[in-house]
Amino acid sequence: MDREKIRKEIEGLRDEINRNNYLYYVKDSPGITDEEYDRLLRKLEDLEKQYPEFDSDDSPTRKVGAPPVEEFGVVEHRIPMLSLQNAFDDKELMDFHDRILRRLGRDVPVEYVVELKFDGLAVSLTYENGIFTQGATRGDGLRGEDITQNLRTIRRLPLSLKGKDIPGLLEIRGEAFMRRPEFEKLNERRLDESEPPFANPRNAAAGSLRQLDSRITAERHLDIFIYGCDSKVPGINKHSGMLEFLKELKLPVNGYTTVLPDIREVIKFCHTWREKRGELPYDIDGIVIKVNSLELQAELGSVSRSPRWAVAFKLPSTEVITRLNNIEISVGRTGVLTPVAILEPVFVDGSTVSRATLHNQDEIEKKDIRIGDMVLIHKAGQVIPEVIKPVTERRDKNLEPFKMPDACPVCGSSVYRVPGEVAVRCENISCPAQLEGRIRHFCSRRAMNIDGLGEALVKQLTTAGIVKNIADLYRLTFDDLMPLERMGETLAKKLLRNIEESKHRPLHRLINALGIKHVGEHTAETLADHFGSLENIEKASEEELTAVPEIGPEVGGSIHAFFKEQKNMDILNRLKEYGVSPPEAEKANISAGPLSGKTLVVTGTLSSMTRDEAEERIKQAGGKAVKSVSKKTDYVVVGAEPGSKYDKALELGVPVIDEEGFLKILES
Repeated sequence: MDREKIRKEIEGLRDEINRNNYLYYVKDSPGITDEEYDRLLRKLEDLEKQYPEFDSDDSPTRKVGAPPVEEFGVVEHRIPMLSLQNAFDDKELMDFHDRILRRLGRDVPVEYVVELKFDGLAVSLTYENGIFTQGATRGDGLRGEDITQNLRTIRRLPLSLKGKDIPGLLEIRGEAFMRRPEFEKLNERRLDESEPPFANPRNAAAGSLRQLDSRITAERHLDIFIYGCDSKVPGINKHSGMLEFLKELKLPVNGYTTVLPDIREVIKFCHTWREKRGELPYDIDGIVIKVNSLELQAELGSVSRSPRWAVAFKLPSTEVITRLNNIEISVGRTGVLTPVAILEPVFVDGSTVSRATLHNQDEIEKKDIRIGDMVLIHKAGQVIPEVIKPVTERRDKNLEPFKMPDACPVCGSSVYRVPGEVAVRCENISCPAQLEGRIRHFCSRRAMNIDGLGEALVKQLTTAGIVKNIADLYRLTFDDLMPLERMGETLAKKLLRNIEESKHRPLHRLINALGIKHVGEHTAETLADHFGSLENIEKASEEELTAVPEIGPEVGGSIHAFFKEQKNMDILNRLKEYGVSPPEAEKANISAGPLSGKTLVVTGTLSSMTRDEAEERIKQAGGKAVKSVSKKTDYVVVGAEPGSKYDKALELGVPVIDEEGFLKILES
């Protein structure tokens, strides 16, 4: 065998595994499946054993995860957070048991604790004198990211422990995760807000814990299970006893954890959960098996990246073959056209599947999927049906490659693909498929701020055909509203008054309300300040739009495509007819305001104004209001009960001012 070729193969595997570690642990965006990752790691382990001359301390087989992101602050783990060796079948579980006996050097009965392996993010939690003081991610096993404030938002995690004989220092380990119902709600909200959905609950949980604003984490309702403790507790000599102790302290320990007398019972337990995992409201990707005796654990010890006394039995993802009968195009509430596989119904992981996501045209081309193919499918994360690949050896040679349509299948309008993006979009703001989501955005507080037009009422108006586009809101009458469910005379009059008042909102509010792809609050303000009126934006060429500071080609192309769509222009003309006339944006004297050139962050509750109003006052005074604190921040305005931004300001030495000081600056 060519040694140089082997060396290059080993180095290539290390590079690929390290790259995927970064994507998985840092970016929360895995580039390959768990099964593919396990195969790469196993191949590297085998080659390193076979060719020890190419061994390296930097090999991913000796490390866990990826280095922490220093933006969060780095935590040194008192005891390393190790990973687990994997077992994929009954034989490998028996091999694990045999290795334990050989290591102990004697044939002794070995009792095991078996636990569900949750598909989330491993965390370390430190309690000092019963008070939760610090939480961190696994990171590279030695150092993790400080996510204390985000972990505090998990309702099931006690901030203070209850019970007797609580150690002065208690360092415990657990898994933060997201239950499937919360995952589905989160993705619905993200689609409504034109944000890409998370691929699975694990990515959603990891992304939520890595938010710089802990309020965002709190909105996502994460959960947690505790599965271990790295602190010694007098009188406890078994792992199962430690878990009971942790339960007594009111820490959340999973109820399916079981003590089993031998490895054969362990194998039965694994087989049972291979069939039952679909019944759980959260995802598991395996079973963790641990030697129960803490004394034996200490005797067995660890290798560089994993303990010898534990193993993870990986549950396989069920894959089945069926026929792809058709590809239909679904139009989402943000206008994105998504290809959907229409399948010959087949049973997968506990349910019959007849539809599966194909994501986008690029994904279809990459996998070379064609209508009529036999395809391999599974449930991604045991939840979402997904086409893995076509079975090309069974393909009819006459099958044609699939192409996305040039027009929206719902309204017939032209579709647009932003250069560099995978999404194809319908730009018609009156498209029925997008209507509810667009109207809710149009009425939202940060857009036209039409109080009273909530989700339920919008649904009634669109379902009844009373409102077919955003302009129809301004032709609503008292008689239109009164027949609606839960509508009274007072409410109807108030709603009509709120609609009337919204006609003269500032220009940047109307621009934001239109729901143009890539145009949020800040970009809307930039456009309003630069062009001064909606008419000027309509007339602008793509080059003129792109030339605006902070716009760029991608955003400029999206804005230009929006105003190029005739159906959108028809709606804008109707808005004008109905009296929607924002005052032209005023550019005068803002640069000379008391906060000219300053960047501010607002945190906590102010008594004289809302946070939105405070940020608006900052802009009127020539300043810039941003959401996160950095070294470039000039002031942090602090109200009652400030969050982590206040702590960050103190840490970075950013000047902090209270509400009274803020008002004095504005009045100066």
